[in-house]
Amino acid sequence: MYIIKKVNILRKKITHIKKTNKKIGLIPTMGNLHYGHIKLILSAQKYTDIIIVSIFINPMQFNNSFDLKDYPKTFQEDCMILKKYNVDILFFPNIDDIYSNDIKNHTFVEVPKLSNILEGQSRPGHFRGVTTIVSKLFNLIQPDYSFFGEKDYQQLLIIKTLIKELNYMIKIISIPTVRLKNGLALSSRNNNLSIREIKVAPYLYKIIKKTCKKIITKDNHEIEKVINLSKNLLIKKGFSIDLFNIYDYKTLMTPTKKSKTIILLASAWLGKTRLIDNKKIFFR
Repeated sequence: MYIIKKVNILRKKITHIKKTNKKIGLIPTMGNLHYGHIKLILSAQKYTDIIIVSIFINPMQFNNSFDLKDYPKTFQEDCMILKKYNVDILFFPNIDDIYSNDIKNHTFVEVPKLSNILEGQSRPGHFRGVTTIVSKLFNLIQPDYSFFGEKDYQQLLIIKTLIKELNYMIKIISIPTVRLKNGLALSSRNNNLSIREIKVAPYLYKIIKKTCKKIITKDNHEIEKVINLSKNLLIKKGFSIDLFNIYDYKTLMTPTKKSKTIILLASAWLGKTRLIDNKKIFFR
């Protein structure tokens, strides 16, 4: 596995790969890799000839400096995982290689309509940071495919919109959320949960599933009541809720009669850890 830290070296490597007509797959990460990332790699092996994983803890997408500082850094362990699964290139740049100027004054890329709602309201500037770094990686690596998990559904939809509207010739492959046996979605942030919180955290998805089952059988005017009851259950379990509601799967707007698929999006704090999850509902 090649470990590349400098942009100019990466460019030379990409130029060489492009001459071979091999398909390139990109998996953008912030490190602290888990089995969810491994599933992305396994998917990339089916579609591509060259797999590139980036590890970059992107300061532009953090609106909390303490959160940025505390984000887990496990470079050596990450390298062992990537080598085990035959990743070809690890791109591991420094901040100065990605942001040559002060981040606050740096050029950015944004999908405004989708970035400033739902999660974007709770985390101002977060998705602007995501789309900026992803655009930079797309420009540098020029992948044929890029791979993302479905746990961060709003992010996934934003990136798909980015590709469409900026005319990138990149195919996005999304991977269903990877979970523990108890239903808890895998996330680097799970490392911040206390022993007590680890036992409580799986209730988020359990209540999401129960809510979705009830929504399928209810009329529209009863859905709000179902959602409020579920919120109360989560609060009793110790969650502080940011978001728990249903939206149109394609637009993230309030569902209408034309919405063939909807999605329940949830984000909630458990102690100092913010958990997000979702589930699609087919009922219209």
